[in-house]
Formats: sequence, structure tokens, C-alpha cells
Amino acid sequence: MSWTDERVETLKKLWSDGLSASQIANELGSVTRNAVIGKVHRLGLSGRAKSPSSSAPRQRKPRTHSHMMRVRPQMRGNTALAYQHDLEVEAEPEMVENIIPMGQRCTLLELSEDKCRWPIGDPGSTEFLFCGGKPVESAPYCSFHSRVAYQPAVDRRRTNRPIR
Repeated sequence: MSWTDERVETLKKLWSDGLSASQIANELGSVTRNAVIGKVHRLGLSGRAKSPSSSAPRQRKPRTHSHMMRVRPQMRGNTALAYQHDLEVEAEPEMVENIIPMGQRCTLLELSEDKCRWPIGDPGSTEFLFCGGKPVESAPYCSFHSRVAYQPAVDRRRTNRPIR
């Protein structure tokens, strides 16, 4: 198939009317959508009338939540039942809020390697401080903040796994 002057003029007209490359290919016959797109680019055609359907925003289909089922484990004493694999897993003890004495807290200027570097408060505030507790060996945080900051990979996978 060759691009005759007549076919090029038809292409230009259909393109300016807002037809898609597939529609133009069907109209011209014996030419592919990609051939139409290539010719449009080689001709430098850019400005085209918007089709009425493309100027109006599409309505989205409302999502059905039937396929999104969340299963929460039941608590029985200290045991949580994991439904995904029918395994019985011991529940981790709940962490209580750590109360940091005011005398232990320190500013950025007072911070050193022998103090916990856990930030407390809003960094933009004048009351922004650090924990200042005794850090665990080879860690920047005290034992409480290390448990918050570093979770074992198995626990992260278990809590972040999408339920199917």
C-alpha cells in the first residue's frame, strides 16, 4: 500500500475531524493503525478537534468491595489465630508507651553516641528533643526505641501481606 495524495488528504481530513488512528485505518482500508500514526507524525499533524466523547470526563465504575475481604485474627487469651494458613501463633505482647523522664531528654547539641537518638516531637518546634537514654550496643536507640524501629522481617511480612 502506498500513500497517494488522495489517501493523504483523506487522512488529514479524518485526523482533523478527531477520528482515532484505528478508525482512520478502518476507513482507509489496507492500512494499519501504526501506519496511520507514523504518517501523522511524518506529516507533522498535531492540532486536531477533540471528539465529543474525549472532552467529557469518563464516569468511573463504582468498586465492589466483595472481592476485598479483610480477616482479622480472633484473640483467645494470649493466642491469635492466623486464618491464612490455619496456624496458631502466639500474640506478641503489646508495647506500652515509653515515658521518657525530662532529665533524660536532650537537644541536638547535647546528643552524643552514648545517648538514644530517637526524635521526640515536631522538628520545627522549639521543644523538639531526643530520647537521650542509654543505647543498645551498636545501635543508635535505646532498647525500647530499637524494638519500635527494627522489626524482624518475618513480622513485617506477616503484617504487611495482602489478604486474599
